[in-house]
Amino acid sequence: MDFRKDDDRMEPLTLFSQSSLTDIVLLLLIFFLLTSSFVTNFGIKVDIPKAETGAQTEAQFITVAVTKDGQFYVDGEPTSSGMLASALREARGNKSQATLVLRADKDAIIDNAVRVMNIAKALDLRIVMATEQASR
Repeated sequence: MDFRKDDDRMEPLTLFSQSSLTDIVLLLLIFFLLTSSFVTNFGIKVDIPKAETGAQTEAQFITVAVTKDGQFYVDGEPTSSGMLASALREARGNKSQATLVLRADKDAIIDNAVRVMNIAKALDLRIVMATEQASR
């Protein structure tokens, strides 16, 4: 049933208001900017032990992660235990005052962490053990 008269035809809307759409986009942008700044992604999940004090490292550092499964990661790249020395030598490159940051899982085998420390000492690298601040 058509209740309109033939002369009351409605014209199509020619203007489209985008003001409500820009409000939504702005709110989404603010939301993603705020939430992305709180996310720290190291790439390799390692549960490092807690410590009461801490020290900041310099800009020239080499990161070695040791997982509880016995996997080694040099600057985020997976490395076998046999190629660990050459990977550390390559990562050191021309850095004269390089510091090795050891991120060992608290459930990792101590021998794996000691292996990394021995290679770092042989390459004359300073060694720093990464920890998280203990909650009081």
